[in-house]
Amino acid sequence: MTRILMVCLGNICRSPMADGLLRRKVKENKLDVFVDSAGTANYHSGSKPDERMCLTAKNNQTPIDDLKARQFTTSDFDNFDVIYAMDSENYKNILKLSNTEENKKKVKLFLNELYPAENQGVPDPYYGTLADFQSVYDLLDKATDVVLTKIKNGTIR
Repeated sequence: MTRILMVCLGNICRSPMADGLLRRKVKENKLDVFVDSAGTANYHSGSKPDERMCLTAKNNQTPIDDLKARQFTTSDFDNFDVIYAMDSENYKNILKLSNTEENKKKVKLFLNELYPAENQGVPDPYYGTLADFQSVYDLLDKATDVVLTKIKNGTIR
C-alpha cells in the first residue's frame, strides 16, 4: 500500500483539502492508497478544517468536515512513502525534522507535480475570501489528478 501525507502549516485549509481530494479520487478508482494530512504547527490540533474550506469542499462534492488537524511528527517519516509540503516554508520545516537522506527524499513540494521544478507554493487562503478558497480547491484538484495518474502508473515514489 502506498501511503501519502499532505502537509501545510495548521492543517485546516490546504492540506486537508488535498487530503480529501486525493482520498475521494483513490476511493473512486479503488486504489490501495492511504492518504492523511498534518500541519507543521500545532495551532489547530484536534480541530476540524476551516469552515470556509469545509464549505468549499462540500460545494465541490468533496466533504472534509470529518477530518481533524494534527501536527506533523518525526514518526511520519516512517509511516509515509511520500510527504507533500504545500509551500517552501513547510517544506523546509519538514526537512529540519528529518535525520536521514532517505527521509529527505520522501519530501516534495506538492505543486511540483503540476508545475515540475517551478517550486511554487499553494497559496494559503486563510486570510482571503471564499473565492480564494475556491481557487485553492481548483489548484489542488488539478495537482491531485497528476498524483492520481502517477499512482496508477506506479511512478509516485
